[in-house]
Amino acid sequence: MLNILWPAFITLSVIYAIIFGKVEELNEGIFNSLSNAVEFSITFLGTICLWTGMMKIAQNTSIIRKLNRLLRPFINFLFPDLKNNEIAKQEISMNMIANILGLGNAATPLGIKAMKTMQNENRKKDTLTNSMMMFIVINTASIQLIPTNVIAIRTSLNSQNPTAIIIPVWIATIFAGVIGIIFTKILIKKVK
Repeated sequence: MLNILWPAFITLSVIYAIIFGKVEELNEGIFNSLSNAVEFSITFLGTICLWTGMMKIAQNTSIIRKLNRLLRPFINFLFPDLKNNEIAKQEISMNMIANILGLGNAATPLGIKAMKTMQNENRKKDTLTNSMMMFIVINTASIQLIPTNVIAIRTSLNSQNPTAIIIPVWIATIFAGVIGIIFTKILIKKVK
């Protein structure tokens, strides 16, 4: 769908610029956007490397082990199909901890690793398992205590109060997570 929408928007923008004599503004916007995109990408690449490394170090600390134990009943409830797959449970737990701490950049590689582990046990390689679907829902809702990425973006855009979004983020992510989990559990039961 996006591969249809984006070219359509770009085409409409170029046509509009030509018709209304705004080609110079279009060119200026393109080059400013390219510069901003490169700067933004480099900044986030550094952030991803930093937090991925921090989570790798944190995997060996007692705090992470305690958080894993705290999440264990929740993970067992959400992923009953993974009862014998401790590696997948550990990777899911690390992903959830990274998301809860607002380290979305560290959560992404951990989530990919968890999906690969679950895919290894998937009998139908072209179809998602129930656990994979639940993981996608939870990862997409991304319940966060400290939304560090959004705060960083708001800070970079000179927001007067970049942390003002914390409580709305809590409400939105918890609500999305709970509703997503409920509907996914209902759909999984209907399919079985």
